[in-house]
Amino acid sequence: MRTLTLALLALAMMAGGCSSKVEYGDAQARETVTADFGSTDLQEIAGKMVDDLLSFDPVMKMTREQRPVVFVDRINNKTTEHIDTEAVTDSIQTRLIQSGKFRFVEPSKREQVRRELNYQNESGEVNPETATRMGNKIGADLMMYGNLAGITKRDDNTKDVYYKFTLKLLNLETGIIEWASEKEIRKTRSRSLFGL
Repeated sequence: MRTLTLALLALAMMAGGCSSKVEYGDAQARETVTADFGSTDLQEIAGKMVDDLLSFDPVMKMTREQRPVVFVDRINNKTTEHIDTEAVTDSIQTRLIQSGKFRFVEPSKREQVRRELNYQNESGEVNPETATRMGNKIGADLMMYGNLAGITKRDDNTKDVYYKFTLKLLNLETGIIEWASEKEIRKTRSRSLFGL
């Protein structure tokens, strides 16, 4: 009985001695935990798209005198993974706004804006002199949209993943694609002979 008690006590001490540790890391550091889509892929795609767009000569001419208004449509996820493509477009949109070259409308918030404007203009609770007037929204000049495609191949020891992100800028008035760019990423994960 005493041996069992000592064994249980030793086991409890070992279990209590196991602890986890959380540390902050560099959000820009290369992430290589798996071959799946990750933070490094998002950052590389956003950086490439913004750099390509801002250095494209016709876009540079277009934004020299004005700041075109853009709305971002969904990015189609054509991979087999669940990927938050909105996070990619959020990064691209943020960088483009910070460049001072583009302005964006927010289609996903139209209903909330409409409710607030109705409240301000029709509830009788808001001073009409301070209420935001309806009918003064600025229409978008351009639509940004794209696709994220992926091909995964594997055998017993290797997983090879290929991603292709395509982004386009469509002139809403003319129907002309004013700009397009692609970013390709290939990642390979190899399993060692001993499963490590």
